[in-house]
Amino acid sequence: MFDDQPGKLFLRPVGSSLAGLSLLAAMACGPAPDSNPDAESRSSLSPEAAETLVERFQAELDAAWAQAQDTDENFPGATAAFILPDGSVFGFATGESDVDDGIPMTPDLLMGSGSIGKTYVAAVALQLAMNGQLDLDAPVSTWLGDEEWFSRVPNHADLTVRNLLNHTAGMIQPYFEDPDFASRLGEVFSDPDAYMTPEEFIAASVLDAEPLFPAGEGYHYSDVHYTLAGLAMEEATGREYYELLDEFFLDPFGFDLTLPADRRDLPGLAQGYAHASSRLFDTPLEIVADGQMVVHPLQEWTGGGLVNNPKALVRWAKLLYEGDAIEGDELPQLFEIGFPVDTATPHLGYGLGVYVAESEHGVTYGHGGFFPGYNSLVTYYPDHGVAVAIQINSDDSRMGDHLPKLADLVIGAVADGG
Repeated sequence: MFDDQPGKLFLRPVGSSLAGLSLLAAMACGPAPDSNPDAESRSSLSPEAAETLVERFQAELDAAWAQAQDTDENFPGATAAFILPDGSVFGFATGESDVDDGIPMTPDLLMGSGSIGKTYVAAVALQLAMNGQLDLDAPVSTWLGDEEWFSRVPNHADLTVRNLLNHTAGMIQPYFEDPDFASRLGEVFSDPDAYMTPEEFIAASVLDAEPLFPAGEGYHYSDVHYTLAGLAMEEATGREYYELLDEFFLDPFGFDLTLPADRRDLPGLAQGYAHASSRLFDTPLEIVADGQMVVHPLQEWTGGGLVNNPKALVRWAKLLYEGDAIEGDELPQLFEIGFPVDTATPHLGYGLGVYVAESEHGVTYGHGGFFPGYNSLVTYYPDHGVAVAIQINSDDSRMGDHLPKLADLVIGAVADGG
């Protein structure tokens, strides 16, 4: 749905016993659901080095939580995970999953992963292209041109699916750039069972608007792009997006901790605290009540569309960015930047559902996500075969401050381990 946003607010002290529970949970996770059942038997680290890394990672996660309680960051609790070059996955938790009831966060709890879902949408599109069912460079009108509303979409005559997937289609991000749309969404969210259909979302946000630039001649991030891509994929195949996602990725790779966000009663959710969304869209502060989300997650659909867990996210990142998820030889298309934002570094920017960036550990591939009540971030480090993910049950947190420190520990341990 939304990309990740900076955070603030919320203070809550918790006793040291909670950190101890988190450490026990992390140490006990082992090869849990969404650890890789096909990982090679060799280990990236010795048992002693792995145990030390687990302890240091948990200590850093606990320290991030503790320090946040003395700032204006909203950080009730978090889950996190890393995957080693051999495919071994380790899951962690800190803080609280429910502040009012004092329930500790645990490593297997799920949260809305927001725009990280775009990585799956782009992967489905690329797989369809390699299956001969979708041409990424064909006009979107090939599939949507008969829709009465399509001629009112900005750049409609020139759009390709690739323009949509790499955000060079020239449309606004209505969630954060159109106060009138945010107000209308607030009215929708006042009914927990209500959401805009994809066509209603497009109509409420971009129809008859002037494009920001001609198709392919600029970059601007927008959920509208991915909603149009979802509609095109469904029209091209005659199948629902979630059915394709299950068939291509979720089922064959056993992603037990990744669920389509197609209903309110999703199991295993941590309570989410929607400080940012309550300001933007007038949502309730607490996103889960009586075991159900109080906003309907189908609002985001192919703008995100999943609830997730860091153990699943690091597995997905490694499978996707190492070429083991998509069948075919076109993986490099994922990383081709549609429009470089800096001509000095044209290899950096947004590919097909992936941010390509630089870090002190080399190039990174990843994505962030914002959904009411939750922030998520996953980063893969191709030079090291390592991925790290974190989810916080607040949509007003600072994941970008925390994940690099966690990644430093993992990459350093792998380097020290040879």
